[in-house]
Amino acid sequence: MNKLQHILFLLFLSFHLPVVAQTDSIAVLDTLIYENSVLDSILAASDASGLSSGLNYSDTSENSILCFFDEAMAWLDTTDCTSTGIITDLPDSVYKARLQALPFIIEVPYHPVVRECINRYIKGSGRQLARLCRLSDYYFPMFQDMLERYELPYELCYLAVIESALNPAAHSRMGAAGLWQFMPSTGRLYGLEINTLVDERRDPIRSTEAACRYLKNLYSLYGDWNLAIASYNCGPGNVNKAIRRAGGKRDFWSIYPYLPKETRSYLPIFIAASYAMNYADQHGICPDPDLQPIVTDTLYTSQRLHLQQVSDILKIDLADLRRLNPQYPKDVLPGGKPYTICLPIEKIELFIANEDTIIAHKADELINNRRTEIDIAHRTKNNGTYKANGVTYYKVRQGDTLGAIARRHHCTVRQLQRWNNLSGTNIRAGKTLRIGG
Repeated sequence: MNKLQHILFLLFLSFHLPVVAQTDSIAVLDTLIYENSVLDSILAASDASGLSSGLNYSDTSENSILCFFDEAMAWLDTTDCTSTGIITDLPDSVYKARLQALPFIIEVPYHPVVRECINRYIKGSGRQLARLCRLSDYYFPMFQDMLERYELPYELCYLAVIESALNPAAHSRMGAAGLWQFMPSTGRLYGLEINTLVDERRDPIRSTEAACRYLKNLYSLYGDWNLAIASYNCGPGNVNKAIRRAGGKRDFWSIYPYLPKETRSYLPIFIAASYAMNYADQHGICPDPDLQPIVTDTLYTSQRLHLQQVSDILKIDLADLRRLNPQYPKDVLPGGKPYTICLPIEKIELFIANEDTIIAHKADELINNRRTEIDIAHRTKNNGTYKANGVTYYKVRQGDTLGAIARRHHCTVRQLQRWNNLSGTNIRAGKTLRIGG
């Protein structure tokens, strides 16, 4: 989506710059990017130029089905669950009936490709599926609150399942990150802060809101959730190309042959994930032990701090802090403006009462270890002599003696010995001597 969005943004500025000055910039971009009157001409140009607008698109896999399934699922811990007697040999009619029984607005039809994807969830990763179901107990209420706020179908929760297997720290080889696998350019476009210290694509709440806004825009473009879901994977440019190449048909299954390989499998995987997580128990998937979620609360701080400082003072395991605050990949809150920190609820008041102590703890080691000002070394008129950070140094040349160096710098041999911890007068060429105490 990178080049396409930049083109749209530049076009928008050229026509609507006075409006931008009076309107919230993110809100303006939301309504602009998928404005059909502007988009059609851009998509025609992108066809001619070969621009790719994909969000996570990679068309390099030989396997057009489940080409990113294993990567997403690999992180799940399955040691606590030992499924036995998994049921996969069911007639097609059962799958069809169960899919139709799901309380969804989004169409989830049956197809042999869908069944292949379902089997991959059920048979190939039964223990992982059990873990996913437990993780959904934690994440889905959060997702659904945001989806309701944006008047979107609840079943869009399953997009996060197929994108990241509900791993907020997920990072793809293409550079997408977080529960919803935003690329950096798309994340920034939707207001997420992304830099070395902060990556809000990994923030469950912020990234979910961005995903809702993005999905709402995609649906407003197509009026069809299957096409919106497909464009979430490969971008609206590729979907619109497929529509044109299919003679104007606006149905996922009709444009299927014209979509990128990964996107052809994307909707079947979405349908399969929806089925598998709703009917796991009817396939003999063992129940994973209940997660014991930490009851948390969130506060803001404008101070630069390291999670290790919080861990030491408040006696919270650093691994737990990292899980609660995945948006800080280097464990550092940059400060300078309010940043959120999520803590166990019983530690909130302790943080507030001890914030100064936390910030001072190991500050020089953890957060004050960057120089704020430097003095660049430079040579003086005397060859071999230079200054750095206000101190004069001399690099010994062939034939120099300590006495000659002392005379040249208006000091004594004894002073040179003291400044440089020398016990004798022998020196070798290439050694650097400090001139001054």
